[in-house]
Amino acid sequence: MSAGKDDGDILPCCLYTLFLPRETQRMSIGHPAVTASAPSVSLSTTEKLRAAVLASEFVPGERLYEVRLSERLGVSRTPIRAALQALASDGLLDYAPHRGYSVRSFDAAEILQAYEIRAVLEGLAAKRAAQLGMGDAPRRDIEGALLEGDRLLSRGHLIPEDRIAYGAINSTIHNAILTAGQARMLGDMLRLSQQVAPSSHRNVVAFEYQDVRRRHDDHHRIFEAILCRDPGRAELLMRDHVESVKLSLSRSESWPALPHQGR
Repeated sequence: MSAGKDDGDILPCCLYTLFLPRETQRMSIGHPAVTASAPSVSLSTTEKLRAAVLASEFVPGERLYEVRLSERLGVSRTPIRAALQALASDGLLDYAPHRGYSVRSFDAAEILQAYEIRAVLEGLAAKRAAQLGMGDAPRRDIEGALLEGDRLLSRGHLIPEDRIAYGAINSTIHNAILTAGQARMLGDMLRLSQQVAPSSHRNVVAFEYQDVRRRHDDHHRIFEAILCRDPGRAELLMRDHVESVKLSLSRSESWPALPHQGR
């Protein structure tokens, strides 16, 4: 299927690049292959622990002990302690004096509401990015992240360690679009919505290959709409993109099922 059939309503200014292979598209817009700013795939202790929590390797409410985690991850207690603090700050863990850290539990309705709010806010960010134009720095960041995502998904399957790499890719893309939207208040509001940790773009919860493939293709289409300076399309695509994660989440084997939503 050609790109033109899927994206026929994209502004004519972009049609030439849409019919080219993605590698050629990047060359045609004057950007060489990006490696310097591409998301790192190094597996830090924090990201390893984040991935384990998101993959439901610990049950909600389970206490996390430094010694056991140190043995499990093969590191000293110092990076474990820093990782626990970081994940508590991100909302994935709870902390209680004299008890330590435990895996936070979330109400399904709370998660759904957070995604709905995030869809509106991120849709507005994409709209503003298209209206204002994409600056050089966020454009380079997105192009590099898209290329890394293409490489990651080219194998046709995912392994657990890929969750960390794709989490960095996903975060880079969404943060770059927010930066291009040039609205500090919007960023502040978005951070509030992401205090419900499963809704944060840093935390890739539904991680089946087809879901990630579809969401990464969404990123390509959103970026193309922004480059084409089509605010309406950019906003709609972003809102649909975030809303679709709710459906992926409800089908995910790695997260408790959400209540059925009538449509």
